This record gives sequence, structure tokens and C-alpha cells, in this order.
Amino acid sequence: MSVDVAAVVVTYNSADHIVELLDSIPAAMGGLTYSVVVVDNGSSDSTLEILDQRTDCLTVRSTNDGYAAGMNRAVRASEPADAILILNPDATLDPGAVPAMREVLRKPGVGIVAPRVREADGSLSPTLRRGPTMGRVGGLSFTGWPIFTERIEEPSAYESEHEVEWAVGAILLIDNECYERLHGMDESYFLYSEETDFSLRAKDAGWATVYTPAAGAMHVGGGSGESATTHTMKQLNRIRLYRRRRGTLPAYAYYGMTVLSEIRRAVLGHDKSWPTVRALVRPSLRPPALNANDSILPR
Repeated sequence: MSVDVAAVVVTYNSADHIVELLDSIPAAMGGLTYSVVVVDNGSSDSTLEILDQRTDCLTVRSTNDGYAAGMNRAVRASEPADAILILNPDATLDPGAVPAMREVLRKPGVGIVAPRVREADGSLSPTLRRGPTMGRVGGLSFTGWPIFTERIEEPSAYESEHEVEWAVGAILLIDNECYERLHGMDESYFLYSEETDFSLRAKDAGWATVYTPAAGAMHVGGGSGESATTHTMKQLNRIRLYRRRRGTLPAYAYYGMTVLSEIRRAVLGHDKSWPTVRALVRPSLRPPALNANDSILPR
């Protein structure tokens, strides 16, 4: 059986949020046909107990092979669909959000659609991003200048529909053909940068990422929490992504700028940055989930 939209979720200790997400999906879908698959990456809280009580989704139990791997597993377990709706477990969708996103997805050349997202307090969540460059790694985002700033903060950027380089992957609608041609998410990104990589690869292949304010959603953010380890993984994967797209020599410079930026943050009191600095300069301290020989320079 084929459906309009396959909604896919990857959970990890998501008991505090998953009910609100699943409850929001029917109204968000409007009149579209859909399926919901949740892959649980080895939760140790009551997430699985909650999911076992639901009749509105298929639950797939898995070991934690990473977010990208979990997402690909969820897509494989889903009904055939025209579009794939990627959802974080700590998100909720507004009524009618998915048909509004689907209308944008139907436009020529569009492969990925991102909605307008708000924080839990109702304020705008700045989910749009510029692509990774050398200038945007140096800790100068406080200037607000686009050449130094990856995150797009300007409220005016969220008022109209337009193409972006990439958007935070908490809520994304992806054309199924686009997903299949790119062979899904790159599973070598255990956590973080998988949505950046996917959108940039999609653009390389002729598929645009488009933001629309016509669809709304809420994202709590940090539903699984950020630790020193996950902060380190975020920085390691940013360097890995840059190396793959720009080459080895530029990546050495990017790596050096990342080290300096993290030292600066640590001196300013960011406690997660010192472990990151140590992992950057000592491969043996890098998270085991990342292949140290393939993720970062120097080796």
C-alpha cells in the first residue's frame, strides 16, 4: 500500500516528548494518507513502554547505530510514500502543517521543505542556516555579519518562502525520489551534520531546500540533552563535512580554526569546550562512535 507521506521518528530516551508528537500528527496531516514509523535507538527510560501502548505507529527496536542510521531504518520500514516527513521526538506539528509543506514540495526542483518553527515559549526558533565556510568557524557569529554567521537570526528571513542552504533537521519534508537518489542519510555521521550533508548533497544533485512560513511546528530542542560528548561529536562532524566537501588542505585550516574557537569558548566559561579541545588534539579521546581515522584531522 502506498501513502502520501511516511512520517519517521528516531527516539532515544524520549519519554517526556513522544506522546505530544504522535498526538499532533493526525491533525497536522489534514486529509493526507500517511504512515508513522518510530525507530527506538536503545532507550533506557519508558519510551518503549509508551510506544508499545500506541496503535497509531509501528515501533522498530534497534541498537544505537546513530541518528542517521535510525532514520534510514525507519524509512525502510515505512509504507511506500511520495514524501518522507522527518520528525524529532521533541517536536509537535501544527494542524494542516504537512499539506502546506507538501504544496511547496510539489514545485519544480524542490527536494526538501522546512517549516516555520517556534520554541516552547512561542518565540521564533531560528532554524535556517548558511553553508559551512572558513569564515563561519572562527567564533565571530556575535558580529551578526553573514560572512561569519552560519545561523540566520534575522526575523525578516522567516517571513516569506525562499530557498536556503540547509535547515535544522527537527522537521523536514523530503521528496521520496530525492531521498532515494541520495541513498538516504549518510550513516557515517553518527549524530549531527547529517541534515547539513543531506541538504548540500541534494543541492549538488539539483534539489533545493526551501523554507515556508505557511507551515508551523514547535520544537523543544535538546530533548535528549547535550553533553560534553555530544558537543564534541558536533564539532568533529563539522570538520568531517568540511573536509569531504573542500578537500584535505583546506580542512587542516578549518580544523585549526575549530581548535582556536573552542579554546576561546572554554576560556569564556563554556564547560563542554575543554573536553572538545582535548578530543580535537588527541584522537584517542574522541567518541568511539566516530571513526577517528575518517572523521577528523590530523590523524
